[in-house]
Amino acid sequence: MKWRGGRRSSNVEDRRGQSSGSTGGRGVKMGGGISGIGIILLIIVFLTGGNPMSLLGDLLGGQQQGQVQQVDPRMQSGTATRNPQEDEQADFVSVVLADTEDTWNAIFSQAGARYEPPKLVMFTGQVQSACGMNTAASGPFYCPGDRKVYIDLSFFSQLERMGGKGDFARAYVIGHEVAHHIQNLQGISMQVQQAQRRASKIEANQMSVLTELQADCYAGVWANHAENQRDLLERGDVEEGMQAAASIGDDAIMRGAGARVRPESFTHGSSKQRVEWFRRGITTGDMNQCDTFAAAQRG
Repeated sequence: MKWRGGRRSSNVEDRRGQSSGSTGGRGVKMGGGISGIGIILLIIVFLTGGNPMSLLGDLLGGQQQGQVQQVDPRMQSGTATRNPQEDEQADFVSVVLADTEDTWNAIFSQAGARYEPPKLVMFTGQVQSACGMNTAASGPFYCPGDRKVYIDLSFFSQLERMGGKGDFARAYVIGHEVAHHIQNLQGISMQVQQAQRRASKIEANQMSVLTELQADCYAGVWANHAENQRDLLERGDVEEGMQAAASIGDDAIMRGAGARVRPESFTHGSSKQRVEWFRRGITTGDMNQCDTFAAAQRG
């Protein structure tokens, strides 16, 4: 990606190295799931004689909001160390966020609407949001309650280990979480949450999958505009995005964790589905092509 020298967003909150003590707050986080860090935790539990399937159930089922989890030792005194590589990643995140702002500002303006960009919070270890206390193990996420995207930059290293290599793979992740903000502005997030409360567990999971796949498609729409309007992408970037989408499919994550693939428990979609919807967005650049809910009804 040709990101160096790009505009930095003013909507970044850098909380790296800060401790989070409060456990209050309510809401429903969107995005995330089992990150590479979650897989590492599964492996550690297995090697130390614990029950990895128990932890897998916790990770797949979602964490209880407001639940206190073990604090990263670096967080105890708020003195988490930084390094030049991480600071460069922070700059990268800020530039990509700014580019999403440019894209969605233009798209909303064309539709006669005003785009209100999200804040993006970079944190270390764990963070307090309007959706409760969350740890790096849950991966990047968007909280509708405070309209903020949250990310621990260590996720990028885990993403690479899972197969999501390259700077555009990281940009795809940011674009996906910003897409959840778009869904929130559109009222889709609230509609899905209300429907899930009346649905069975399997039905609720299916709605979650459709929400995530639409976010993949919206991330593709952003990438399309970033390329066509600002020539942001380089050769191989699209393939990096596709590989990133494939590497965090529910089936890929379950296999990586040594678990049986259970489609009924999917909450984000299979690798194939995620690639297909991301490809649709990046090919068409049209939000109207991202209606996963209508596509599901058509079968």
